[in-house]
Amino acid sequence: MAKRKICVVTGTRAEYGLLYWLMQGIKKDNELVLQLLVTGMHLSPEFGLTYRDIEEDGFVIDEKIEMLLSSDTSVGIAKSIGLGVIGFAEAFARLKPDILVLFGDRYEILAAAQAAMVAKIPIAHIAGGDTTEGAYDESIRHSITKMSHIHFVTNEAAAKRVRQMGENPSHIYSVGSPGIDQIKRLKLLSRQELEEQLNFHFRVRNLLITFHPVTLDIEPAQQQFRELLNALEELGEDVGIIFTKPNSDNGGRIIIQMIDEYVAAHANAKSYASLGQLRYLSTVAQVDAVVGNSSSGLYEVPSFKKPTINIGDRQKGRLQASSVINCKPIASDIMEAIQLGFVKDCSNAVNPYGDGNSSERILSVLKELPNLEDLVRKHFFEVN
Repeated sequence: MAKRKICVVTGTRAEYGLLYWLMQGIKKDNELVLQLLVTGMHLSPEFGLTYRDIEEDGFVIDEKIEMLLSSDTSVGIAKSIGLGVIGFAEAFARLKPDILVLFGDRYEILAAAQAAMVAKIPIAHIAGGDTTEGAYDESIRHSITKMSHIHFVTNEAAAKRVRQMGENPSHIYSVGSPGIDQIKRLKLLSRQELEEQLNFHFRVRNLLITFHPVTLDIEPAQQQFRELLNALEELGEDVGIIFTKPNSDNGGRIIIQMIDEYVAAHANAKSYASLGQLRYLSTVAQVDAVVGNSSSGLYEVPSFKKPTINIGDRQKGRLQASSVINCKPIASDIMEAIQLGFVKDCSNAVNPYGDGNSSERILSVLKELPNLEDLVRKHFFEVN
């Protein structure tokens, strides 16, 4: 009996970390074959050439899909999507996967979904059904849901939304977030080890900053980020600041430039194009709060019993733990939220995104799915 070929796509450092244990499970299973397509920021020197981290972890990359133009304008990103569709179409024709696994809501993943849909390759989509009203990721996520055939959602509210979109209820699985799997399984670095690897001296109080452009807001990305920097300025140099740089979204490069300028002028601040999952999660464990608008602040950080300062509308509508503090993208509001985070007791916070066994649940379904060819012909299921 032929082994089932499961093709996984990754385009960002964060997404790779979320897929890591699922990929390991596929790789080690004697009845499955892992096919790995790497694209987007992984292949860009500007974002750290993180495909090398994937190879160092022991994975074989079957295809590198070059699609990322040196532009973060709407025209550049639209062209990147087009290049991605072409590249993925060619890769799928060569690899002939039995099923494609896609995670999330980025435009690189949209390109893969489009190519797979017309190639009649069944798609298993992870983390559909969430809502994030401040970014066009919302529309991309729902579009991928409608092109997909198997849905691995992170919570019951998301499962309900996928059902509302007419998807087959028997093909919707509430598995939790794979990001928690990493927290459960990784042996984190000590503070001393982390200081040595980051070349950063932790202060008495420390913050981890991850801020991405809000692609649907009227205000330019740099205006909101300037408000955040103004708030950090008020904290003084007794607070250590660690920046992780943003994704390749509209307006991302101006934020990178602003981070570089801030770090150059402040001895208490350091920035990194990519920390990788081990160093990122180890940093979360050591800081007093995580500040910004990244989904990680809602998905993973609550498991550390640490506060998240969630700025603006980028994550609006997403399920939140009690440890999340929401604020407007205004310096005074951000400053107030940070001060609250320094004293907030999060010891009773419960992460609403699962128990850290998501990858095992996903792998089990991927192995046991019968008649993959029958999945491609979809029926719209009305919600009564």
